[in-house]
Amino acid sequence: MSQEAVVNNYIGHDKNAIAEAFGKAATTYDKHAEFQRDVGHRLLDKLPNDLSGLKVLDLGCGTGYFSYQLLSRGADVVCVDLSQEMLNQSKLRCGDQISSYQQADAEQLPFENQSFDIVFSSLALQWCDDLSVPLREIKRVTKRGGSVLFSTLLDGSLFELQKSWNKIDTHQHVNNFISENQVKIALAQSSCEAHQLDLPSITVWYDTALELMRDLKGIGATHVSGRSHGLTSRRMLQLVEKEYREFQSHQGFLPATYQVCLGVIKL
Repeated sequence: MSQEAVVNNYIGHDKNAIAEAFGKAATTYDKHAEFQRDVGHRLLDKLPNDLSGLKVLDLGCGTGYFSYQLLSRGADVVCVDLSQEMLNQSKLRCGDQISSYQQADAEQLPFENQSFDIVFSSLALQWCDDLSVPLREIKRVTKRGGSVLFSTLLDGSLFELQKSWNKIDTHQHVNNFISENQVKIALAQSSCEAHQLDLPSITVWYDTALELMRDLKGIGATHVSGRSHGLTSRRMLQLVEKEYREFQSHQGFLPATYQVCLGVIKL
């Protein structure tokens, strides 16, 4: 199935544009994904060390970093991502140890009911407009008695970057993220009653705002709904850098703050 066929049935977030952005970043992702690995390891820590005999779906697998971690715990892993280029990187990392690589959207999973013991999805579901939709799909493909582990970003993430840009122009430069209450509503709408949420605030420190923006570009998180498609000039970046200095620490470092939701659902 072509990438366009996989993603062209959705509204809101432009899934074609998202897949394209992550596809372009597939070969640079791992160099810029320190924060993503931090979050994924926090989620992974909520699973047993021994997953032998369990079938696990890594949903939004990216370059397969956590697919490999799940394999090392003995799991039978299936990789799914919106981007074929990301899946290609997963194949380079994990090879034929993975039972299946499939390009698909979390909102319409190509699996039978109750196919997996565990679904693991780290920092992928924020690209869906309505969190309850992928949660319903995830619940459908998870066996009764199984577990779902997901992480997503909440409102307030990257507020420093957003505030800095707001002083420069009126365009959207940072995606809007959902609130904790909206996560709870989505869990209720998808009938995921037995759940636990951890809500850490994680700060990543940079020497410059440009380094942060390079990391965001390097992982492919460049699709922003409603943003201007014009090129950002060097002068605009200099102005953002100047405004971002308002947030610098006593040591001169610049914070990028993320509000994270780590969710565990028992079915």
